[in-house]
Amino acid sequence: MAFLMKSMLSNQVKNLGLGGGGEENKEESTPSDPAAAAGMTREEYEEYQKQVVEEKMERDAAFAQKKAERACLRVHLREKYRLPKSELDETQIQMAGDDVGLPEDLQKMVAEDQVEEEDKDSILGQLQNIQNMDMDAIKEKAQATFTEMKQAAEQKCSVM
Repeated sequence: MAFLMKSMLSNQVKNLGLGGGGEENKEESTPSDPAAAAGMTREEYEEYQKQVVEEKMERDAAFAQKKAERACLRVHLREKYRLPKSELDETQIQMAGDDVGLPEDLQKMVAEDQVEEEDKDSILGQLQNIQNMDMDAIKEKAQATFTEMKQAAEQKCSVM
């Protein structure tokens, strides 16, 4: 109720012009020119605005480049682990241009992974894996498999 009374009385006082128009004076006292509001000349203000726009464009370009590098890394990992491709990653790479590659530290990591995989795929790598195997477990599994096959053959063949 007090709010309603205050709003009605303040509107009436504003209409009379007896001190209720303080807000209008504030609007008139602020300069309409943004350069004057910032305390600069018109030329300084325009130059400042150009610098702000250029810095924003540089930041946006660097951000797009980083996004494209991350997308390139995700594409590489998807290829490596045979995962489905993502259209979003491919569009990010295309937007940044064709000069996108993996960052240097990630390229080193990928190269190390490839060397390790090549070592595992070689004959020497397979021989090292044989040394790490549990021969008793393999022997037991082979005997169990042979026994199962022998029993299956005896059931099917009347000569044995």
